[in-house]
Amino acid sequence: MRLRYGGSAGTWGFALYLAGTDKYEDTILPTGSFAGTPEEALDRACGLCLTAPGIRARIHPR
Repeated sequence: MRLRYGGSAGTWGFALYLAGTDKYEDTILPTGSFAGTPEEALDRACGLCLTAPGIRARIHPR
């Protein structure tokens, strides 16, 4: 995850690293915007990672 300063403490751009393309891609936050608070960005990154298919199986094998 990468945060980019947007001019104030509450406005940050957000991008996720995609290993398949070896690039960062701007990502839309749950609010529908490309900029928001660091907390919104972290919530989005964790939500995407923890709900991705197969992630839970690798973290908590049965």
